[in-house]
Amino acid sequence: QVQLVESGGGLVQAGGSLRLSCAASGRTFSSYGMGWFRQAPGKEREFVSGISGTGGSTYYADFVKGRFTISRDNAKNTVYLQMNSLKPEDTAVYYCAAATKRSAVIMVVTTLYEYDFWGQGTQVTVSS
Repeated sequence: QVQLVESGGGLVQAGGSLRLSCAASGRTFSSYGMGWFRQAPGKEREFVSGISGTGGSTYYADFVKGRFTISRDNAKNTVYLQMNSLKPEDTAVYYCAAATKRSAVIMVVTTLYEYDFWGQGTQVTVSS
């Protein structure tokens, strides 16, 4: 069982920045692919960014490319999402997730159903 706890959400003006953190339990964090998803009211949960277990591979949804950066510190069992140039349409609950499939060590997992564990989410609100 993997427990994930997100933090760092909040209210920010358009153009501002936030850094989300996700702390994971377990001794094999470096073997998990990690992802960030978001869900706005009335919308489906969508993939934002992912990173392989080693940290060597990353992937971003088109709507955040050039603005968001995902990273991880395996020594701290933590994954981060640096969000810059935030827009009102980025407003959502952001979730981190862990994928335990073997290929996630070196490849990014991008599909929701392939993630095995989820955090409780953190609210990000961007005002115009």
